[in-house]
Amino acid sequence: MRHLNQEKFDLKKTLKPYARQWKWFVLSCFVFIVLAFFKLRYSTPEYNANAKIMLTMEDASSTPAGALLQDLGKGNVTARKALEDEIEILQSRKLMKGVIEKLDLNIQYSLTGRLHDTHFFPNSKAPVSVSFIESDSIINQSQFSFDLAVTSNTTFNFIYAPYNGSEEIVKKSSFGNSISTPIGDIVITPNTENIISLKEKLVHVNILPVENLAAAFQFKIGITAADEFSKVINLSLNDYSIVRAKAVLNTLIDEYNRVGIEEKTLVATNTADFIDKRINLISSDLSAVDDEVEQFKTGNKLTDITSEADIYIRTNSETEQQLAASRTELNMVNYMRAQIDDNVSERIPFNVGLSNASINNMAVRYNQLLDDRERLLKSSNEKNPIIVNLDQEINNLKAGLHQALDNSAETVQLRIRSLQNQSARLSSKIFSVPGQVRKSRDIEREQGIKESLYLFLLQKREEATISLRSSAANAKIIDMAHSSGIPVSPKVKIVYLAAIIFGLCIPFGFIYVNSLLDTKIHNREDIEGALKNLHILGEIPKLASKEVKLIKRNDRSVLSESFRIIRTNFRHISRSHAEAKKYKNIIFVTSTINGEGKSFTSVNTALTISNTGKKVLLIGADLRNPQILSSLKSTIKKEKFSKIGLSEYLSDNTYQLKDAITSHSINDLQLDILPSGSIPPNPAELLLSDKIKELFDTVSEEYDYVVVDTAPSMMVTDTLLISEYAAYTMYVIRADYTEKPLLNFAKELHADKKLNNMMVVVNDVKQSNFGYGGKYGYYENTGKRTFFGRLKKYMS
Repeated sequence: MRHLNQEKFDLKKTLKPYARQWKWFVLSCFVFIVLAFFKLRYSTPEYNANAKIMLTMEDASSTPAGALLQDLGKGNVTARKALEDEIEILQSRKLMKGVIEKLDLNIQYSLTGRLHDTHFFPNSKAPVSVSFIESDSIINQSQFSFDLAVTSNTTFNFIYAPYNGSEEIVKKSSFGNSISTPIGDIVITPNTENIISLKEKLVHVNILPVENLAAAFQFKIGITAADEFSKVINLSLNDYSIVRAKAVLNTLIDEYNRVGIEEKTLVATNTADFIDKRINLISSDLSAVDDEVEQFKTGNKLTDITSEADIYIRTNSETEQQLAASRTELNMVNYMRAQIDDNVSERIPFNVGLSNASINNMAVRYNQLLDDRERLLKSSNEKNPIIVNLDQEINNLKAGLHQALDNSAETVQLRIRSLQNQSARLSSKIFSVPGQVRKSRDIEREQGIKESLYLFLLQKREEATISLRSSAANAKIIDMAHSSGIPVSPKVKIVYLAAIIFGLCIPFGFIYVNSLLDTKIHNREDIEGALKNLHILGEIPKLASKEVKLIKRNDRSVLSESFRIIRTNFRHISRSHAEAKKYKNIIFVTSTINGEGKSFTSVNTALTISNTGKKVLLIGADLRNPQILSSLKSTIKKEKFSKIGLSEYLSDNTYQLKDAITSHSINDLQLDILPSGSIPPNPAELLLSDKIKELFDTVSEEYDYVVVDTAPSMMVTDTLLISEYAAYTMYVIRADYTEKPLLNFAKELHADKKLNNMMVVVNDVKQSNFGYGGKYGYYENTGKRTFFGRLKKYMS
């Protein structure tokens, strides 16, 4: 269970490294929020405009093919395809070019400002107006921009670059005068009487190709169906100008309806023209027949006809009527066949009195397919699969229509031959009837036929005229373009949220990467995890370069308190080790490698014990790199040390121990010191001499405590050679210096008992890492803290 608790995830411990660096998080967030503020300040806001229309196109199920698809359950698919076709037309470049040309969007005026450029729409609101000498077709294909710097009420500087990347050219000109430019001569006139108010500003005029601008608006305008099978379409546009966005959407709807009405008008006009031609021909024939009837009856004075002749004549008249109607129908069929053969894309007339109703239906369908094909070609090309399918359907329908007309012509011809034979038989029976009566009947019969056909065509012409005058728009406007007036871009909340996220992520990423690459020891927690069976006497704080490195009498500094804690912990541990009898007052101080602060720890440990009134001896046993004198140079001059050190004492039997030991008062604390002496060529051999035992035997008896500054344990074997003379070993590990893998060496020393009673001292620990995470420390300034000081203490 204890093992499970140790492995339990500690959120507070995980967040601790980040909380200590809270100032960087605050600074980073502040910087990104400032950047977000300037981005929002200098960004041009965009607004959204929406419009809603409903298509009023003819229901596909009303056509024969549509009805067939409806019966097969394919009607919804056809309706969906038709809706998609209309959406494609709305998004066509042709319609968009018409919108741009109507609104003059390719000519843009703006006023340069410090933060934002002021754009003008419509162009009549701009401070100046540009008139072009060249034709609109040339201007619509040109790209050119220039600036105007007003110098007076009548003059200005014309600034432009002949081509991209070239140096600007400045011309002085006057309002109303012609100016030569790469796109032709232009004339600039002011739109305001107070034009001099713009003297300190630049008026920017940008002329863009209509084709490029149309492509850009095609991408910007969103056109979607309200539902899968709904005829309602939603249109939306984001633009820096609410007025321009609404104008573009409304004009697009108007252009769509205009084009649709033009197409319907074209079909109705072609039908009316055909009927007018037929009416003119029949009207001439009918006038001639009326004249003939009048002349015949006046000249022959016809009054009565025998009943038998009347029957034959009446029967023959009916036959002749049928024969004339059949001939007329044959003419109609031949005319329609000629129309199909002469022009593929020409609409053919329908509902012109043919007896075969299927031909009329096929003619209607044929015209509708031609209309669909022309409308789709405006936004696509002939290789489009939809147009290819339409062409195939048109060809198939044309072939079927041609076949139907051929069959109808043969049928009519058979009926004509039959009626001719019948008429010949009747004529033979009434040969005795006066020719005058027969001729009268013929004339009257022809007159009736022409009159009935004339009336029929008049009725059809009226129908075509009504259709021409009442062409409905393809789209019914549900909602005109409108806007809420709230900017949709940039989104303030999202920009600031992104700034805060980036502000948090960047320092978090640096700290996280640094923690991944960090292999140093930082505080006692890092050591406790690796060296679980070793006592940790305490932590020594990190000192600034100007702080005193040696403790004083009655010192209340953090450094002094840390060594007092080490001294107290050492006493408790030493009491628990009753087996340490001989050399029980000898303390070795060592480390893993050089530079971990063992000499600094040795000197201050000796001074701390001396502060209790004990007699203490400090021995410099690091013969290879002695640092005792360096640690004490600020308080003791080098001349006050004995010229005889440990190396001289061990190498020369003539020297006595008392010759090498000198007494010193360091910060009012008494301390005896045996320095290392000169660096010998054979330090290991000197430490193995018999005099070393004599040394420790003597000092162990004469002093209350002996603190020995030894060499680093991993670098050389000196410390291990004399480790038997120490009852206790202080093992110094330096925070932010000692690598974590080096702890394995200390762990091995302890496991193999090569150093007696090892105890760890953590040196150079930052105040924020003191104790278990830095929340609790030693003596601190108890004065009144500022808000940030309290926040730092809380978060550290």
